[in-house]
Amino acid sequence: MPSPTILWLRRDLRLSDHPALVAAIGRGGPVIPVFIRDGQVDDMGAAPKWRLGLSLDDLAKRFEEKGSRLIFRSGEALDVLLKLVEETGATAVHWSRLYDSRSIDRDSKVKSALKDTGIEAVSHEGHVLHEPWTVETGTGGFYKVYTPYWKAVKDRDVPEPEATPSTVPAPDTWPSSETLEAWALGTSMRRGADVVARYVSVGEEAARGRLGSFMGHGIHSYSDERDRPDHDGTSRLSQHLALGEIGIRTVWHAAYRQLHDKGGAGPETFLKELVWRDFAWHLIHHTPHIRDTAWREEWAEFPWQKDNAEATKWKRGLTGEPIVDAGMRELYVTGYMHNRVRMIVASYLTKHLMTSWRVGHDWFEDCLVDHDPASNALGWQWSAGSGPDATPYFRVFNPQTQAEKFDPDGVYRKRWLDVDASDEAAAFYDAIPESWGLSPDDAYPERMIGLKEGRQRALDAYEDFKN
Repeated sequence: MPSPTILWLRRDLRLSDHPALVAAIGRGGPVIPVFIRDGQVDDMGAAPKWRLGLSLDDLAKRFEEKGSRLIFRSGEALDVLLKLVEETGATAVHWSRLYDSRSIDRDSKVKSALKDTGIEAVSHEGHVLHEPWTVETGTGGFYKVYTPYWKAVKDRDVPEPEATPSTVPAPDTWPSSETLEAWALGTSMRRGADVVARYVSVGEEAARGRLGSFMGHGIHSYSDERDRPDHDGTSRLSQHLALGEIGIRTVWHAAYRQLHDKGGAGPETFLKELVWRDFAWHLIHHTPHIRDTAWREEWAEFPWQKDNAEATKWKRGLTGEPIVDAGMRELYVTGYMHNRVRMIVASYLTKHLMTSWRVGHDWFEDCLVDHDPASNALGWQWSAGSGPDATPYFRVFNPQTQAEKFDPDGVYRKRWLDVDASDEAAAFYDAIPESWGLSPDDAYPERMIGLKEGRQRALDAYEDFKN
């Protein structure tokens, strides 16, 4: 029998549309799937790390259904892989590529070291439609503006998804495995986990169900409905895409078929959103500093405040601005926030409260079950005005008019703020830390800052900064 192949899993936690898995099976021998808890996993925020644990548990069951199992090991990735090679006699390691600088550095060292020991080390296309180095401007550089990027890739072929294998060949003897229970990936969620668990959708089967439902009922109204937090108008696939529970090519082709068969603005708008996600990874690959510092160097000296008392009230949904507080409470109860509301709360923090986008970026990184490093960084810098293709800083969202336009009947605000009428609003007090000292009997706070006053303060700071 051919020697075993190790399949190193990361943000590709599925069996379908999985080139690395198909290639590993194609070698003809047993396949040993492994997930490694290394420093990158330990550094994840509370909610995404907890959500990762749920996904891994689901994937382990999926492998068992295929006659296989998922091995869990912790430590530095190279050390773990070399140990597994020694234990199993594996002669190859396959994995799906990642595109952030930290992962690239790690994976490059792993590949080099494995090859030096005579092990076949192969990486495969990962969680994007078009890998960052394959999309270039006419002069050979990378794209810094979304619209030209979209025009460059919208007619490119996207490979059809790989089918789900009927079986995953197993070795005669399995290497030892740690347990998810021992890893306790949800520890930092504390009592909030039981609340957020009511709202998450976990695993490949759930992801495909969501995709099918959206293609059947939601995509053709998507362009009109996607900005309405009071309606169920989005795909809600973000948490599945973040961990690779569904392949991006699977989603693309499903939407593209809708566009081809029925046309309309909805499918095209949705495809553009998938490409916006790709654009974020394109940027984080070419300009890694987008996660940590102002993408536009001149914005490094803008006089934003660091974390402060007003930002704490923002985090806790206590600004006195209803649409902002509703969004922040939705985030804490569900681990998710509607995208239109994400833009509103980001503008409010960075402009009305004059607080650094990094404060919001880090809070989202800790609280979102659909946390995507590239999209989070691009989204915050776009809202703050310091990023590529960003909204101008002087464009200050008015939360009140935004609410009147996109939540005209107050349904969304009532859902997350009215504890007498909404169980979900009351659930906020079950999810938050007791140390916050908040009660559903507390009166709703007054506005921290007037909307005109906050806007003018931001514009004055911008004028001073320019001059």
